[in-house]
Amino acid sequence: MGILDKLKGQLIDVIEWTDNSAKTMVHKYDMNGKEIMMGAQLTVRESQAAIFVNEGQLADVFGPGRYELQTSNMPILTALKSWKYGFNSPFKSDVYFVNTKQFLDMKWGTSNPVMMRDAEFGMIRLRAFGIYSFKVSDPATFLKEVFGTSALVTVDGVEGQIKRQIVSSLSDAIAESKIPALDLAANYEELGTYAMNTVNPKLAALGLTLCSFVVENISLPEEVEKAMDKRTSMGVLGNLDNYAKYQAAEAMREAANQEGGGMAGMGVGMGAGAAMGQMFAQSFAQQPAAPAPAAPAAPAPAAAVTACVSCGAQIAKGAKFCPECGAKQSAASVCGSCGAEVAPGAKFCPECGAKL
Repeated sequence: MGILDKLKGQLIDVIEWTDNSAKTMVHKYDMNGKEIMMGAQLTVRESQAAIFVNEGQLADVFGPGRYELQTSNMPILTALKSWKYGFNSPFKSDVYFVNTKQFLDMKWGTSNPVMMRDAEFGMIRLRAFGIYSFKVSDPATFLKEVFGTSALVTVDGVEGQIKRQIVSSLSDAIAESKIPALDLAANYEELGTYAMNTVNPKLAALGLTLCSFVVENISLPEEVEKAMDKRTSMGVLGNLDNYAKYQAAEAMREAANQEGGGMAGMGVGMGAGAAMGQMFAQSFAQQPAAPAPAAPAAPAPAAAVTACVSCGAQIAKGAKFCPECGAKQSAASVCGSCGAEVAPGAKFCPECGAKL
C-alpha cells in the first residue's frame, strides 16, 4: 500500500494556474520532477491558453475550458509519443500557460524629437506621448518567436519592442499626413488609427496584437511655444494703440496715488506724463485738419453806391429812402438824347453832354 501511495505521489492529476500578477504573460507550470497522469484534469481559465511542449517541440494548444487528458484530445502529443490505442501511461511534458488578456494603460513616448517640415513654422521638432493596450493573439507563434523555453515572461520583456514600432509608425504617419502643426490636435484619433493599422502587421509576426492606441499630446519645442504665446497675446490685446494709451493712463494714475514716493514717484509720474503728452500729440496729429473759415464778402463796387440828397451819406443806388436820415430820394433822371441815367438836379448829361 505504501508503494502505491508513493507512485501516486509522483503523478500529477490536476493542472491549472491562477495569475496573481498584472504583468505576467507566460508562466511555466512547475512539475517538480513529477509526471502527468493520463486522464489528469486540465483547467484553462478565460483569457488563458495552455501549451504542451514535448522535448522542446510544441505539441498541443488548449483554449479556455476543462479537459481530461486522453490520447483522443491530444493528437499531436500522441503522435510524438507513438502511443498505441488504449495504452494509458504517465508522460512528462512542459506545460506553459499564456495570458491572453489585454494589458492596459501601457505608456509610450518619443525618446527623441521627430523632425517635421511645417508650412507655417518651417523645420520643427515634435514630441508625442500616449497610451496603448495589447494582447497575445497567437500563443503558438508567441512561444516560437518570443519566449521560447523561458519559465516566466512579463510585459517588461516585450514593451520595448512594441514602443519602438509605435514611435516609428507614428513618425511616418505625421510626416506623410502633412498636417500643419497647429492642426495636429484635431487629428489625434486619425493619427492613432493610422499608427495602429501600421503596427499590427509587424506585431502579428510575434503573435501579438495592438488593441488600442491613444495619442494624448503632440508638443512643439519650448521656443516655438513661447513665440506662439506671444502671438496669441497680441491677438487678444487687439488695437495696440488703444492699449498703449490705457497703459499710460494707468501709470499716471498709479504714480499720482503713491504716497511718499519721493523722487522715484515723481520720476514715474513725469515719465508717464511725458508719454501721455507724446501720445496725445500723436493722436492730435492724426486727426483731420479743421476746414478754413470762409473769406469775407467783397465790398460792393463804387458804381452801386450814391449819395443821399439830404445828408450826403453813402446809400445803395436806387434806394427810395436814406437809412441814415430817412429823407426821400428823388427818382433818377434819364438823358433825353442818349438815355443814360443822370443825377437829380444835373443840367447836362455826363455821357453825351446834352443839355437837360
